[in-house]
Amino acid sequence: MDDTLKRIAAALERLAPPAPAATDWLAAPAYVWTGAIGGGGARAVPQIIAPPLALLQGIDKQKLAVATNVQRHAAGHPAHDMLLWGARGMGKSALVRASVAAAQGEHGDALALVQVGADALVSLAELFAALAGQPRRFVVFIDDLGFADGDSEGPRRLRSWLDGGVEARPGNVRLAVTSNRRAVVARDVAEQDDPLNPRDVVDDQLALADRFGLSLGFHACTQDDYLAMVDGYARVQGLAWERGEALEWSKRRGARSGRVALHFVTELAGRAGLAGD
Repeated sequence: MDDTLKRIAAALERLAPPAPAATDWLAAPAYVWTGAIGGGGARAVPQIIAPPLALLQGIDKQKLAVATNVQRHAAGHPAHDMLLWGARGMGKSALVRASVAAAQGEHGDALALVQVGADALVSLAELFAALAGQPRRFVVFIDDLGFADGDSEGPRRLRSWLDGGVEARPGNVRLAVTSNRRAVVARDVAEQDDPLNPRDVVDDQLALADRFGLSLGFHACTQDDYLAMVDGYARVQGLAWERGEALEWSKRRGARSGRVALHFVTELAGRAGLAGD
């Protein structure tokens, strides 16, 4: 009987998946949070892929504000939660990554980046609990945040995490959120036209944005800014380029942005046969 029980126990152990290893929050420069599952809700990332800050063109004021704020946080000084909102392709997420990488160059392992996927937002309180008390500071990065129409719970939960809730983010954590909208949540025209109290609706929608100490707008760039971005990317790779071709490239894509400029220079690099990764 004892032998039979041992064989059954061994078979059950083989069938049961092993418990995920607990995350070592001091081991990597960055992590991806996928949701807490038995202590294994994070995946370590060995390197932050980001352009040098100097390469980001046309967003000088935003760049200075974000980089300075991240440096303060890494040094243990008071720092803001950040909302970067506005035009697509203008370097919002690249600026967050580049600022953290630059701060790590100054402060070493004192700071790490944790990116949270949209489907893992519901477990953000568990992430905060895991990070609280760690001898390290963190920037929790939520990229391209948006809530579905009619979702009132998500924005309210995030407001609580930012300020005032019992599960608010710990002192060694700051949030960096990017969004195409300043208010983050969609603004329903019909609700704004409600004759009862339209001001209350707008105030409620902006209440989430108001929780961020640093809110920065990114707007569609001018032609000169776009060409400066092309020049900056091309000079790094030693590539010659023509103004007319760069403008034609942006016209065919219907936009001028840092992303469009990078795609144009990538095309030039491919034609020149440069090594890529």
